[in-house]
Amino acid sequence: MILMEHIVREGHPTLRQRAEEVQFPLSEADRKLGEDLINYVINSQNADICEQYGLRPGIGLAAPQVNASKRMFALHILDEDREPLSIIAINPKIVSHSVEKTYLTAGEGCLSVDRDVEGYVPRYARITIKAFNPEGKEFKKRLKGLAAIAFQHELDHLNGVMFYDHIDKESPFKEIPNATPFERE
Repeated sequence: MILMEHIVREGHPTLRQRAEEVQFPLSEADRKLGEDLINYVINSQNADICEQYGLRPGIGLAAPQVNASKRMFALHILDEDREPLSIIAINPKIVSHSVEKTYLTAGEGCLSVDRDVEGYVPRYARITIKAFNPEGKEFKKRLKGLAAIAFQHELDHLNGVMFYDHIDKESPFKEIPNATPFERE
Protein backbone atom coordinates (compact mmCIF):
# COMPACT_ATOMS: atom_id res chain seq x y z
CA MET A 1 0.00 0.00 0.00
CA ILE A 2 1.35 3.42 -0.98
CA LEU A 3 1.52 5.81 1.95
CA MET A 4 2.48 9.51 2.01
CA GLU A 5 6.04 8.52 2.99
CA HIS A 6 6.38 6.73 -0.38
CA ILE A 7 5.46 9.82 -2.41
CA VAL A 8 8.51 11.86 -3.41
CA ARG A 9 8.33 15.63 -3.01
CA GLU A 10 9.28 18.52 -5.25
CA GLY A 11 13.03 18.76 -5.65
CA HIS A 12 13.37 14.99 -6.09
CA PRO A 13 15.18 14.30 -9.40
CA THR A 14 12.70 11.64 -10.62
CA LEU A 15 9.98 14.32 -10.80
CA ARG A 16 11.99 16.18 -13.45
CA GLN A 17 12.84 13.20 -15.68
CA ARG A 18 10.98 12.08 -18.76
CA ALA A 19 9.60 8.68 -17.73
CA GLU A 20 10.36 5.54 -19.75
CA GLU A 21 7.79 3.71 -21.90
CA VAL A 22 6.39 0.61 -20.22
CA GLN A 23 6.88 -2.71 -22.03
CA PHE A 24 4.15 -5.31 -22.51
CA PRO A 25 3.34 -7.82 -21.26
CA LEU A 26 3.71 -6.07 -17.91
CA SER A 27 6.24 -7.40 -15.47
CA GLU A 28 4.83 -8.42 -12.10
CA ALA A 29 6.45 -5.28 -10.61
CA ASP A 30 4.78 -2.99 -13.18
CA ARG A 31 1.40 -4.69 -12.67
CA LYS A 32 1.71 -4.19 -8.90
CA LEU A 33 2.77 -0.56 -9.41
CA GLY A 34 -0.39 0.15 -11.42
CA GLU A 35 -2.58 -1.52 -8.80
CA ASP A 36 -0.85 0.40 -6.00
CA LEU A 37 -1.34 3.73 -7.82
CA ILE A 38 -5.08 3.19 -8.37
CA ASN A 39 -5.54 1.86 -4.83
CA TYR A 40 -3.90 4.99 -3.40
CA VAL A 41 -6.27 7.38 -5.19
CA ILE A 42 -9.32 5.26 -4.31
CA ASN A 43 -8.24 4.95 -0.66
CA SER A 44 -7.35 8.63 -0.44
CA GLN A 45 -10.95 9.57 -1.23
CA ASN A 46 -12.22 7.63 1.80
CA ALA A 47 -12.11 9.86 4.91
CA ASP A 48 -11.73 6.93 7.33
CA ILE A 49 -8.79 5.43 5.43
CA CYS A 50 -7.16 8.88 5.09
CA GLU A 51 -7.37 9.39 8.83
CA GLN A 52 -6.18 5.86 9.65
CA TYR A 53 -3.11 6.03 7.37
CA GLY A 54 -2.46 9.79 7.24
CA LEU A 55 -3.15 10.03 3.49
CA ARG A 56 -3.72 13.26 1.58
CA PRO A 57 -6.71 13.06 -0.76
CA GLY A 58 -5.96 12.91 -4.47
CA ILE A 59 -7.64 12.12 -7.77
CA GLY A 60 -4.50 11.07 -9.62
CA LEU A 61 -1.07 9.65 -8.94
CA ALA A 62 1.75 9.10 -11.43
CA ALA A 63 4.52 6.49 -11.19
CA PRO A 64 7.29 9.17 -10.99
CA GLN A 65 5.65 10.42 -7.80
CA VAL A 66 6.58 7.14 -6.13
CA ASN A 67 10.10 7.28 -7.61
CA ALA A 68 9.33 4.95 -10.54
CA SER A 69 10.30 6.60 -13.83
CA LYS A 70 7.64 4.82 -15.89
CA ARG A 71 4.92 6.17 -18.19
CA MET A 72 2.00 5.12 -16.01
CA PHE A 73 -0.55 6.86 -13.82
CA ALA A 74 -3.90 6.26 -12.16
CA LEU A 75 -6.99 8.47 -12.06
CA HIS A 76 -10.09 7.99 -9.95
CA ILE A 77 -12.64 10.73 -10.45
CA LEU A 78 -16.25 11.51 -11.28
CA ASP A 79 -16.45 13.00 -14.77
CA GLU A 80 -18.79 15.74 -15.99
CA ASP A 81 -21.74 13.38 -16.21
CA ARG A 82 -21.10 12.12 -12.66
CA GLU A 83 -19.83 8.88 -14.16
CA PRO A 84 -16.87 7.32 -12.38
CA LEU A 85 -13.62 7.38 -14.33
CA SER A 86 -11.22 4.96 -12.72
CA ILE A 87 -8.25 4.06 -14.92
CA ILE A 88 -4.68 2.91 -14.91
CA ALA A 89 -3.21 4.63 -17.97
CA ILE A 90 -0.02 3.11 -19.37
CA ASN A 91 1.99 4.92 -22.09
CA PRO A 92 -0.78 7.56 -22.31
CA LYS A 93 -0.98 10.19 -25.04
CA ILE A 94 -3.22 13.09 -25.98
CA VAL A 95 -4.16 12.50 -29.62
CA SER A 96 -6.25 15.66 -30.06
CA HIS A 97 -7.38 18.63 -28.01
CA SER A 98 -9.67 21.63 -28.15
CA VAL A 99 -8.50 25.12 -28.96
CA GLU A 100 -10.48 26.24 -25.94
CA LYS A 101 -8.64 26.23 -22.63
CA THR A 102 -9.81 25.84 -19.06
CA TYR A 103 -8.32 26.15 -15.58
CA LEU A 104 -9.31 25.37 -12.02
CA THR A 105 -10.38 28.62 -10.38
CA ALA A 106 -9.03 27.38 -7.03
CA GLY A 107 -5.72 26.35 -8.64
CA GLU A 108 -4.18 22.90 -8.79
CA GLY A 109 -2.57 20.90 -6.04
CA CYS A 110 -0.23 17.94 -6.08
CA LEU A 111 0.60 15.12 -3.68
CA SER A 112 4.30 15.84 -4.37
CA VAL A 113 3.95 19.52 -3.40
CA ASP A 114 3.55 20.28 0.29
CA ARG A 115 2.72 23.95 -0.18
CA ASP A 116 -0.05 26.01 -1.71
CA VAL A 117 0.94 27.38 -5.11
CA GLU A 118 -1.46 30.08 -6.22
CA GLY A 119 -2.26 30.83 -9.82
CA TYR A 120 -4.12 29.60 -12.86
CA VAL A 121 -2.81 26.54 -14.70
CA PRO A 122 -3.99 26.65 -18.33
CA ARG A 123 -5.19 23.28 -19.66
CA TYR A 124 -7.07 22.14 -22.74
CA ALA A 125 -10.82 22.09 -22.05
CA ARG A 126 -11.38 18.86 -24.01
CA ILE A 127 -8.94 16.13 -24.97
CA THR A 128 -9.02 12.79 -26.72
CA ILE A 129 -6.58 10.37 -25.16
CA LYS A 130 -5.14 6.96 -25.93
CA ALA A 131 -3.49 4.68 -23.41
CA PHE A 132 -3.10 1.02 -22.57
CA ASN A 133 -4.67 -0.80 -19.64
CA PRO A 134 -2.64 -3.30 -17.56
CA GLU A 135 -3.70 -6.15 -19.89
CA GLY A 136 -2.09 -4.33 -22.83
CA LYS A 137 -5.40 -3.38 -24.46
CA GLU A 138 -5.41 0.09 -25.99
CA PHE A 139 -8.32 2.37 -25.10
CA LYS A 140 -9.40 5.76 -26.33
CA LYS A 141 -11.52 8.29 -24.40
CA ARG A 142 -12.78 11.82 -24.76
CA LEU A 143 -12.39 13.81 -21.56
CA LYS A 144 -13.54 17.27 -20.51
CA GLY A 145 -13.69 19.35 -17.36
CA LEU A 146 -11.96 18.02 -14.27
CA ALA A 147 -11.15 14.65 -15.87
CA ALA A 148 -9.31 16.42 -18.73
CA ILE A 149 -7.47 18.70 -16.30
CA ALA A 150 -6.41 15.76 -14.09
CA PHE A 151 -5.26 13.70 -17.08
CA GLN A 152 -3.06 16.58 -18.30
CA HIS A 153 -1.67 17.11 -14.78
CA GLU A 154 -0.66 13.44 -14.51
CA LEU A 155 0.69 13.32 -18.09
CA ASP A 156 2.91 16.29 -17.20
CA HIS A 157 4.44 14.18 -14.41
CA LEU A 158 5.51 11.63 -17.03
CA ASN A 159 7.31 14.41 -18.91
CA GLY A 160 9.10 15.89 -15.90
CA VAL A 161 6.77 18.89 -15.70
CA MET A 162 5.20 20.21 -12.50
CA PHE A 163 1.83 22.00 -12.57
CA TYR A 164 3.33 25.28 -11.36
CA ASP A 165 5.62 25.39 -14.41
CA HIS A 166 2.49 26.49 -16.34
CA ILE A 167 1.62 29.39 -14.00
CA ASP A 168 2.56 32.87 -15.24
CA LYS A 169 5.30 33.91 -12.78
CA GLU A 170 4.71 37.64 -13.29
CA SER A 171 0.93 37.50 -13.03
CA PRO A 172 -0.33 34.18 -11.57
CA PHE A 173 -4.01 35.15 -11.89
CA LYS A 174 -3.76 36.72 -15.34
CA GLU A 175 -6.78 35.97 -17.49
CA ILE A 176 -6.12 33.05 -19.83
CA PRO A 177 -7.21 33.83 -23.39
CA ASN A 178 -9.96 31.62 -24.84
CA ALA A 179 -10.46 29.88 -21.49
CA THR A 180 -13.55 28.92 -19.51
CA PRO A 181 -12.90 28.75 -15.77
CA PHE A 182 -13.74 25.43 -14.11
CA GLU A 183 -15.25 25.49 -10.61
CA ARG A 184 -14.67 22.31 -8.67
CA GLU A 185 -17.61 21.21 -6.54
